[in-house]
Formats: sequence, structure tokens, C-alpha cells
Amino acid sequence: MRRHLSPSGDSGPRRHRRALAVLAALVMALAGLLGLNGVVGTASAATDYTQSVTQVSATQAQITFTPTTPAKYVITHYLVDGANQQNVQMASSSGAWTFTVSGLTNGSVLTYSFTYEKNGAQYDTPQFTYTQGGSSPGAVATPAFSPAGGTFSSAQTVTISDATSGATVHYTLDGSAPTASSATYTGPLSITATTTVKAIAVLSGSTDSAVATATYTIGASAGCPTQSDTPDFGSNVHIFDPSMGNAAIQAQLDAQFNQMKDTNTAQFSENRVADLYKPGTYSVQDNVGFYTSVAGLGQNPDDVTINGDVTVDAFNTSDQGNATQNFWRSAENLAINPSTGADRWAVAQAAPFRRIDVHGGLNLYPASYGYASGGYIADTKVSGQTASISQQQWYTRDSNLGSWNGGVWNMVFSGVNGAPANTFPSPPETTLATTPVSRDVPYLYLDSTGKYRVFLPSLRTNASGPSWANGSTPGTSLPMSQFYVVKAGDTAATINNALAQGCNLFVTPGVYHLSQTLNITKANTVVLGIGYPTFIPDNGVNAMQVADVDGVRLKGLLFDAGTTNSAALLTVGPSGSSASHASNPTSIQDVFFRIGGEVAGKATTSLVVNSGNTLIDHIWAWRADHGTAGTVGWTTNTADTGLIVNGANVLATGLFVEHYQKYEVVWNGEGGKTIFFQNEMPYDPPNQSAWMSSPGVNGYAAYKVGAGVTTHEAWGLGSYCYFNVNPSVNSYHAFEVPNTAGVKFHDALTVSLGNVGTITHVINDTGAVTPSNTTPSNVISYP
Repeated sequence: MRRHLSPSGDSGPRRHRRALAVLAALVMALAGLLGLNGVVGTASAATDYTQSVTQVSATQAQITFTPTTPAKYVITHYLVDGANQQNVQMASSSGAWTFTVSGLTNGSVLTYSFTYEKNGAQYDTPQFTYTQGGSSPGAVATPAFSPAGGTFSSAQTVTISDATSGATVHYTLDGSAPTASSATYTGPLSITATTTVKAIAVLSGSTDSAVATATYTIGASAGCPTQSDTPDFGSNVHIFDPSMGNAAIQAQLDAQFNQMKDTNTAQFSENRVADLYKPGTYSVQDNVGFYTSVAGLGQNPDDVTINGDVTVDAFNTSDQGNATQNFWRSAENLAINPSTGADRWAVAQAAPFRRIDVHGGLNLYPASYGYASGGYIADTKVSGQTASISQQQWYTRDSNLGSWNGGVWNMVFSGVNGAPANTFPSPPETTLATTPVSRDVPYLYLDSTGKYRVFLPSLRTNASGPSWANGSTPGTSLPMSQFYVVKAGDTAATINNALAQGCNLFVTPGVYHLSQTLNITKANTVVLGIGYPTFIPDNGVNAMQVADVDGVRLKGLLFDAGTTNSAALLTVGPSGSSASHASNPTSIQDVFFRIGGEVAGKATTSLVVNSGNTLIDHIWAWRADHGTAGTVGWTTNTADTGLIVNGANVLATGLFVEHYQKYEVVWNGEGGKTIFFQNEMPYDPPNQSAWMSSPGVNGYAAYKVGAGVTTHEAWGLGSYCYFNVNPSVNSYHAFEVPNTAGVKFHDALTVSLGNVGTITHVINDTGAVTPSNTTPSNVISYP
């Protein structure tokens, strides 16, 4: 978001990124890192290695490369149906190197080759081909397992299928090669202990299938290899102790703030930092710049007390008192005794204020009383007044406030003691007594023995007030020994290896390029980021995929689209997911998406939610409207949709989605709910004909509920337009919903910023055209 009255923010120097290297450069660079001589040759004979491809499910095949002498690395280069070449470093296990290709269908043709190291030199193999569902003409299709092999916390029911009609499947459970004389598969197998299942399919008159293999690691033998309980978090994590002295801590805070504060130079930099305070009392002034997380390491907020301030303001002369670009910074899990009686947190998007005990007031506007465009508070107590004043919108969840003052367009509260009455639109305050379902964020803390743990708050229903209001937050905790600490030098392969072994992830501040999708397959996996760790998918891969399992928690991540288009940055559950996760949902909290701004990023969709009951708690999906030169434009940073929800009974609390080029939110799942929505339509449609959702319908709705949906409810929704490239552009409406009694909207509004473009209706054909004086057109209820 960049309000039209704010400074341009476009003048900062662009931070250089290397373009994609050609394959030869890739392997030469890897050779240099491994201390090799860099010779690249052609494999002289197949006696150097064996290779194979095994179908492991209907949509996956595992490539295996086994060198005759140990190799320091193996890279596979593959195409599916002749397109979109991928170059991936394979994972090593017991001398064999493997990689699993996903997204296949029956008949998909996989073309692949290898680059491998042998005695200090590198060799390239010829290309090979494999067809999913069959190995050669006349052969029976390779059997497929469901679920695919992996590590599981409990027994699994495994089915084996085959795509060849009439084929009989035979299998073994002892690791031996199956034959037509092995046990005949007649129904699901119960796998209660670690087992390798092998299967072959036979059909009279046809060639037997290739052997399919899957290993299921069950129970005690599964789990993350033990990590340190006092890990090295790397140089971007600053851990403060009262014994360091306030002057020394202040000097370090000031030095990093000077690097991170400037809107023109730091906003799209790759600096990332986290400031963590051990339990105790500090007298410091902590000014919070871009990509900075500030957090206490106590189990409860009052274990760390700041006698001073944790401040965000319009810090720079170039801001001209405007706080609308104060993005990407956070404060969490501490108490503040403000130096002047009120702390200041004047932020825009992606700047959460969580688990804070403010012994005084809280000002959400800049000291200049200039423009501000935030924001989000949760699980917080403010004993004095919380004042929004110039904030255009704000969402507060599960908190206690002494009082509230202010409101420009859209102030929303759920589960907040001390919230104002529901008075939308005058003043524009929407209040729900409770939050239907919530679960506070996982967080790092120090236990009484000085070891690090991650606390996992319990699920709450119909909550009000902070989770810690009556003492400690209810929940459980995990030792850091079960977390792989992601830091500089980690690749997608190392991260995926940790996930496959059963580790949770603690992601430290940094920028991580991904050559393959990060796959979260295990229930209850925690991925906790601090200091705005940023995942950038390269070569068009999707950044992260979460399986349709219980209890995955994602918190504190920034997904930044790469320059080659990704279909999606984050997907939760495969298409068609239908399981209920009501008792233990997946949660997506303080997870942010960016298309353009630093690089000319591209991604068709930022977030796809297929799993039922998912909690979306504070996201900002942003197609950049400003950035470094060459990274923003209608055909430059392309992105269709910020969020697609297909799962049932999904709840969004604090949904910020801006500037996408088609429908910005598409909600197809039944039973969905949204509490607070903030949107700006794309600034840059070049003309009306380039931005039509259907013949005769101008523009795209910001929030579309699928035509077949019968139950959906939303509260406190604002959509604004500012068509500065072509002010004659119009959107017919901001919200498009089925006309049915079960689809209900409360307190929705539209605004034309400076009368630069128009929105004809608020929701469907209801609501007046946007006024010319930057004031809202309101609809209190629909239908």
C-alpha cells in the first residue's frame, strides 16, 4: 500500500540480484564450493552408476542415482512433458541419491539426466526417459502407494493401486524383491512398525511392471535427529541480557536502527534482524526499523520489561510525517512502561503487535498526526487509552484495552474487552464480543534451566481478552532439540531434509532462495520465523506446500515472488481436501506475501487454502504498487489473485490483500468467515478494456464469494481505489457474492482516494458510487 499523498519511495538504489546461471555455471560454482577442480566431462560408461525411477504414488515418482564410488554431490536435471526444466541437488542416503518429482499424472513423460562428482571431477550423463504409470510399451503400469512412504507418528493404512486394468498386484513386507509368487494384494495393509513395502503388478500376456518401493517409518524410530537446546541462531539474531548493561544494548539498537530505518533505502533491502530480550528489566529506547522483530524471551509478557519505549514513527525526513510505508516489523511478548505515558506504534501493513502488556497508553498514529494505514493487535493488554487518530483501518483481536479513541474508515474488534460499541459507520467501528476460533502464535522462550523452548498456545473458541490474562497462556511446549535452525547457507534441499526427518523449523533472519518446493507433510509441524525470514522461489517453483494434516503452525514468514512465475507461493492442502481439522487446525499467522518491489516478481496466486478449518490470522498479500526501478508495472510484477480459499469452514481474522490484477480474494469453500478485510484495488490498469472480469462488467471485485457457496459471513470490510495510471478506469463493485440468505456481509465500504477512479457499487448492485471527496460509501448489512 502506498497512499497517493505519501512520498514516492521509488528513489532508493536497487539491490542487485544475480540472474539465473546457465547449467554449466551452476555446477562449476558448486564444484568451487566443494573444493573440486571444476572439470566437467561426459560419463564414460554406465558402470560408473546405476539409475532408476520408481512410481511412489499416482502423482509422484522417485529418481534414484547410485554411483559406484562415493560422490560429493549429484544434481538431477529434469523436464515433465518436455517443459520447465528443473535443476535440483539430490539428497544422499546410504550411498544412493534420490529426489521425488511431484505433480505427475498418468502418462506424464519425465526426461532426466544427472551431473555427478567422481574423484574430484564432474560428469554429465545422457538423458533418460520415464513414463508415469508404465515403464515400457506392453508393460504393466508400476503400482502406486497411498500414502507415499515417509515418517509417521502412528500406524498407517496403506493401499496399493495399479493403472493397468485387470493387473494383479503382489507385494512383500521384508524388503525382498516381489514376484508373481509373492503375497497377492487384496485390500489395505496395516503398517504398524517401520516397514519397506515392495510391489509388482502382473498381467497375462504383458510384461511385468517395474518394482515399486515405499518405506514407512513408524513411531519411536521416527523423529527429528536431536538438535541443540541452546542453538547458535546466527549473526542476525541479537540476544540481550540485563547483565550487558543498558548503554551497551542501546548502542547496538541504535546502530542497527540507523541501518534499517530509511524508507528510501531500507524498505527493499535484504537486511533482516531480530532483537530478543532475556527475562529481566531494561531501560532502553528500541526504535523498530524495517524487517526487524523485537521479542521477549520470557514465557509470559511481564517476564521482560522495557522501561522506555518500543517505537515505530514516521522516522525519516523523507516520510514527511507519513507512516503509510511502515511495513515489515513486529513486537511481541514483553511489557512496556512508556517513557512519556504512551508507547507509539505508527505502522502500516505486516507489522503485528502481539502479546504486549502496555502499562500506559498506546498511540497508533505518527507524532506528526500524518497519514497511517495499519494495522493489527492481538493477545495484548493496554491499561490506558489506545488511540488510532489518523489510522485509516485497524483490527484488534482477543485483547484488553483501557479505552479506544479514533477511527477513520474501518476499525474492527473481536474478543476485545474495552472495545467501543458497534457503531458502524458513525463512528466506523465494528465490534464482535468474541472471536469464534483463535489460537495465539507459537513463540520462543527460555525455561528455568536456560534452555530454549517453543510454546504452543492452545486453541480457543469464543475467546475474549488475552490468553495470559489469568496467568500463563494455556498450551504445551517443545524443546529446541526438535527444531532445525534454518540460517545462512541452508538451501531448499537441507530444509526439506530436516522436514522429512521430522524436524520443526526455526527460521532465522535472512533471505533464502528455493530451488525446490518446501514440503511440509507431517501433522503438527511448526515453522516459526523471526526477523522476517524471506523465501524466494527460483525457476518458477512453488515456495511451500503443506499436506492436508492436522495442526501445522506457520508463523512469521515473508514469501517474495521470484522473477519466473510461480503458480502459487504457499498452498495448504492438495486440491480436493475434505478432511475436518476442527479440533486441531492449521494456522497461518503473520505470514506475508510480496509480488514485486525488490525484484520483478511474478506469481499467479499467493496463497491457496484447500484444507478445511484453516485459521488465517493476519496476512498481507501485496502486489507492489511501488519499489525499486523496473520492479513494478502492469506487465512487470504480474499476479492474478492474493488468496483462494477452497477448504470448508476456514476463518480469516485480519485479512489484508492489495493490488492484484484479477479477483484479489476468491472464496469457494462453504462455511467461511472473515473478520476484517482491507484492500486497495490495483493502481495500474492501463485502460478499462484491460481490466474486465466479464463482458460488460468493469474491473474485478476485490472479494468474490463463489457462485455455488450457500454459507459465508464477513464483518468489517473496506476496499479502496486509486487508478493513477488511468483515472477513467472503473470497477463495477468491490464485493461479489451469491444472493442467498446464508451469505451475509456486515459493515462494508468503498473509498475512492482523491477521486482517482470510481467504484460503482459496494456489494453486487447495492451501495452508492464512491464519493469524490475521499469519503466512504457504506453498506451496513447485506442482504
